[in-house]
Amino acid sequence: MKLEKVTKEPVGRSRRYHDACGAAHGLDLIGERWALLVIRELMMGPRRFSDLRKDLCGLSANVLTQRLEGLEASGIVQRRKLPPPASVQVYELTDWGYEIKPVFMVLGRWAARSPHHDPTLPISAVSVMQSFETMFDPSRAGEAAMRLGFAMDEDRMVVTVADGVIATRRGAVEDGDVVVRAAPPVVAAAVYGKVPLAALEGEGAMTIEGDREVFARFIDFFHLPEKAG
Repeated sequence: MKLEKVTKEPVGRSRRYHDACGAAHGLDLIGERWALLVIRELMMGPRRFSDLRKDLCGLSANVLTQRLEGLEASGIVQRRKLPPPASVQVYELTDWGYEIKPVFMVLGRWAARSPHHDPTLPISAVSVMQSFETMFDPSRAGEAAMRLGFAMDEDRMVVTVADGVIATRRGAVEDGDVVVRAAPPVVAAAVYGKVPLAALEGEGAMTIEGDREVFARFIDFFHLPEKAG
């Protein structure tokens, strides 16, 4: 049986690989520059266009529109209007779109071993949360049970650790064992760069409310892999 050739191009996608390999088709769907990062920013729930634009440094409104249109045409992203009183349009991943999450985790851990990875570049709150799930070492966490709130600029994130499992989500931070208030790059510097908390607090870059020992222990659950080569 001869398969019918599909020639229709997804919106925003100018070139295809014309290869039956699943990985090649995956790149047809998400291979355009910025597409994967748009998906990343939607991993923790719906976002407004302005929110996406704010957290994707260097991405123009025109290109963001093109990527959203392409991802929507491919069935990865969908639009909907929030009910009153918000009444604003948001973008969110479809159920199928969310299935790409393990790919992000494997790609992130693999790329962290690159000698050319620069951790000092801008990073979003969602990126930090995704990195926690990617780099978490359950053997170091043991039987730890904790709830941490992260207030990173306008974003509010909650991280829970229990039974060797980590989970991240958006939510109110006030009822955590500890609340960390800092910009995303500062949180990353504390967790991955192991910059002393006292130094960050002394600079006014971070405020820790609650049981600071919980955050200090949390930091030890994360260690970057050795560089390749």
